[in-house]
Amino acid sequence: MTDDAHDRTFEELMAELEAVTDRLATGELGIEAAAELYEHAERLHAQATERLAQVQARVERLAPPTPATGGVSAQLMS
Repeated sequence: MTDDAHDRTFEELMAELEAVTDRLATGELGIEAAAELYEHAERLHAQATERLAQVQARVERLAPPTPATGGVSAQLMS
């Protein structure tokens, strides 16, 4: 399991996070393995959140907010 988010897309990070949470949900892991997997899920979540913020910043630079629209990120989040 790699935590290098620099080469992975938001979608790739989210897919791995979903796979990790599915594995945790089985209840078939020992407590140590579950704790390690949970920590990995936390790192994936942080990386996906960071990646999303980076993409939102890029979009904002391309389409700055206007009084009428409230900005692209406002539209994307609604």
